Amino acid sequence: MRAQKLPPAAGWSWLLTGFAIFRRNPPVLGMLVVTYWFTVIFLNVLPVIGALAASLAVPGLSVGLMQAARQVERGQPTGVQTLFGSMKENGRTLLALGALYLCCTLGILGLSTLLDGGDMLRYITAGSRAERAALEDADFLWPTLFVLLAMTPVMMAYWFAPVLAAWHRLSLGRALFFSFVACWMNWRPFLAYGLGILLLAGLAPGLLLVVLLLIFPDAAAFISAALTVPMVLIIAPTVFASFYASYRDIFGVSEIA
Repeated sequence: MRAQKLPPAAGWSWLLTGFAIFRRNPPVLGMLVVTYWFTVIFLNVLPVIGALAASLAVPGLSVGLMQAARQVERGQPTGVQTLFGSMKENGRTLLALGALYLCCTLGILGLSTLLDGGDMLRYITAGSRAERAALEDADFLWPTLFVLLAMTPVMMAYWFAPVLAAWHRLSLGRALFFSFVACWMNWRPFLAYGLGILLLAGLAPGLLLVVLLLIFPDAAAFISAALTVPMVLIIAPTVFASFYASYRDIFGVSEIA
């Protein structure tokens, strides 16, 4: 298993490649992303075991989306069976990855309570608007920075781990190790990639929303709904396909014309 070290510009190209893959079959990739989200939402609302069930399923579902992107890129047929079928590839390791990620996240959130007495954690887990409103005046700056910094190495170890476990049959430890090393070697393209996602999925839609609301202040609900559709059906599939592009460029060979 060998990861390639890429130039910073590769981060931008992953998004461009993601959009190129999306253009090859927009309905299928859009449908699979929506199915992915609804599956995770459905699992989360299950009583008692919802959060655990969703966390266990996410690694396998993410491999399914990457498999779909690979098949679309190669011109192969793909469908819902692709999304759920990938959960069987080295399934035990994928389940272990989901459980470990949940434990790491909860552990880091637990440590953040030492900085704010648990205000941010209570805000995140609040079950009603009234509970959140009571915490809106709390200072979340330092716990948020702590969580972001602490979660960074976790995300680096997790980024490629599901697909390395599923496609390369790596063990839990080896998948996490090679994912972390690949991200560490390519921190510059990942920085450019993160800025690209921020611009594509955050700043640009936000700026457009503000401009449209200034022009049509009485159509706030319609404008918000109208912007949500391309976010769900275009930007999200493009970003998910770019996940595959990052794996392919670092561990594989370009196949898109």
